[in-house]
Order: sequence, then structure tokens, then C-alpha cells
Amino acid sequence: MEKKKINEIAPHVFKNEMVFRTATQDDYVFIFQEDQVLLKELNIPQICDIYSKIDFKMEELEYLFSIDDRAYYLLRDKNTKNLCVPDSKLEFQSNQIYRTLEERYIAFAIMTAGQLYRWMKKHRFCGCCGSKMLKSTTERALICDKCGETIYVNISPAIAVAIINGDKLLMARNVYGTFLRFALIAGYMEIGESFEDTIKREVMEEVGIKVKNLRFYKSQPWSASDSLMIGFYADLDGDDTITCQESEIAEARWFTREEIEPDFARISLSYEIIENFRLGTYPH
Repeated sequence: MEKKKINEIAPHVFKNEMVFRTATQDDYVFIFQEDQVLLKELNIPQICDIYSKIDFKMEELEYLFSIDDRAYYLLRDKNTKNLCVPDSKLEFQSNQIYRTLEERYIAFAIMTAGQLYRWMKKHRFCGCCGSKMLKSTTERALICDKCGETIYVNISPAIAVAIINGDKLLMARNVYGTFLRFALIAGYMEIGESFEDTIKREVMEEVGIKVKNLRFYKSQPWSASDSLMIGFYADLDGDDTITCQESEIAEARWFTREEIEPDFARISLSYEIIENFRLGTYPH
């Protein structure tokens, strides 16, 4: 069975409408601890799983979203030391576990809940006057009760582009982190830019080449970095000599189809684009 990207959870249906409802013990709950998330045997626990193990009131649960008829909530700022006791089957796992979970809808829920948790955590206080931020009673927003400043969920648009040179694809490894696989040239949009402007700037900055014939492919929410990824294909325009931006790119080179390793996880848009090139199914 072909694996889908992390946000492609059909036949399950993601419902992000902001509703105001009272939680029940059959609903699901997220508890985050630094860079970890509480799970029960690789599933998201229900409220009944934690109800007798942690001191909280049902009114403290914050609604996040629903998948099918399941409602998912967030519980913050609680002492969690009594949660992971023997026989509870509860355990804190790395937030990165979404990369390996077979159930796509659970992986997507973890990633999306993590984005909302970080947003609430970062905006506890108003950046204009320093007062405490309160949750809106009409929409998904945080509002300052003193000056009226309103904060919506952070979503940063970013591009990922497959640059094609005949029968070769340009891929690079980033300087940062421990992720050693080659990937597409990618980057965030700057103020005043179109997607096309961003692609041309990022490609020139990172590998020193020009591109033409930009073709939009598709987009993907990538909540792990609060991003919306917009995927493109492009053709090399002129000289194929690569000049890496040493502060960003550790290595970049042209790959033939035979040199590209299949991505068996395929949770990201970038690797779907790469796989399309490897199989020769990309839009020419």
C-alpha cells in the first residue's frame, strides 16, 4: 500500500473549525513536556486515562481540533510526575515520533497539536503592553484584555523547489542539525516577495545558480516548523556550476535518477517531489 504524506489522513477527516464545547472523558488529550508528548501505547490518551492521575478541572482543557468525531484537547501547566506509573501504559515520547508512526492521522494530530501548544506557550503575555493574553471566545486567537492586541496562529510560508538539469536533480544538505539526507532547496518567504521571487532568491543565495520555467506542484502544512510548504519544479537557466552558501549548505550536487535513494517514509511534500523525479512522473 502506498504511503501518503503526513497530512493526507483519508478516510479520516480533519476538522479545524474553532468550536466551544465541554470535554468528556472519552475525548482525547495532549500533554507536552519540553520536546516530548504523552502517549498511551503509541496512541493519544483519552481524558479518562489521566483523570485520576493528575489534578485538573475539566474546564482547564483547551479544545484544539477534531478528527472524525474525536475531539482533541490540550492540558497545560500541570505536574506530570504521577502520570507514567507502572501499569498506566502512559509514556512520554519524543515529538519526532510522528515521523515513524504507521497511523497517519495520529502522526498528523501530534504535529498539529504541537504547533498550537507552541503558539499558546510563546504568547502568554502581550508583546505590546506585557499584560496576560486571554483566549478569544469567538475564534482561534489570543487577545490582550488591556490593549486589545490580537494574535493568530503563526503560519510561515516557505518554498521547496526541485531544480532539474536534463536528467539530473539538484539536492543539498543543510549545515544545521543531524539530518544527513539530501533534500530540495527550501526557504522562507521574505517581506514583499512572491513565491517566484523567493525561489529565485533562495536558489541564488544557497547554490549560486539561476532557474526558469517555474511550475507549481502542490502545498503541504508542516506544523513541526509552523510552516506552509509550497512545492515547485523549475529548470536550470544557464551555467550549472554550484557555489554553496557555506553558512547554510554543507554540500550540494546534481543527482541522476539512479543515484537517488527511495524515501520509504514519504511523509513530506519535498520527498514526494523528489520521488516523482526519480520515477520520471514530474510535470515537464
